[in-house]
Amino acid sequence: MLKLNSASDSSIQENIISTMSNSIPFLLFKVIASTLMFRFVNSLQFELKSGHTKCISEDIKHNAVTVGKYSVVNPNDGYPIPDSHKISGRVSSPLGNSYHDADRAESGNFAFTAAEAGDYIACFWAPDHYPVLILNVEFDWRSGVAAKDWLNVAKKGKIEVMEFELKKLYDTVTSIHDEIFYLREREEEMQDLNMATNSKMFTFSFLSILVCLSVAGLQLWHLKTFFERKKLL
Repeated sequence: MLKLNSASDSSIQENIISTMSNSIPFLLFKVIASTLMFRFVNSLQFELKSGHTKCISEDIKHNAVTVGKYSVVNPNDGYPIPDSHKISGRVSSPLGNSYHDADRAESGNFAFTAAEAGDYIACFWAPDHYPVLILNVEFDWRSGVAAKDWLNVAKKGKIEVMEFELKKLYDTVTSIHDEIFYLREREEEMQDLNMATNSKMFTFSFLSILVCLSVAGLQLWHLKTFFERKKLL
């Protein structure tokens, strides 16, 4: 599912509901819902101001095929797009590897197989211009089953309608099956992170209490010696 955010605000918030995430039906429901949403919502159009940057992230599994294309909407139909409406773009992996670079282009496309799992980021920026211009950019990013060109598959293979639908459903089920195992791995990682965090917090709390008790003991000892020296005790 595409996630749009500006470059100035790239923080990621994750909420874990332990009672629901441990149930297989919830995972299955989550995968099917995200798959159905992705089948209908896989492209978008956004506004890009000159001198600004916008980034779009997509969570892609390992060895998943992904394709994307983008183009700037021509403000003047029938005329070439001016240089002020051309954009630059870059697609990078979670580890920072670049899969696509474009400089002052009006359109472009990319395709690759994900070498590692995680959030892949596509960033677009426009050159400075005065006054500030607002560019409309159409962007389409597909991965997994949605990245396949099913019309060409049906034409090339001369597959019957029913067989074509069965093959499509089979690939969808395979994708859901792989997504379930991927979510399980992510859940195990989050559980390990929670356990490690709880252990560190327990150690920190214990050290904090120990330091507080030590300071309190030193204060009592100092007051006792002070009163004894003043012969008040």
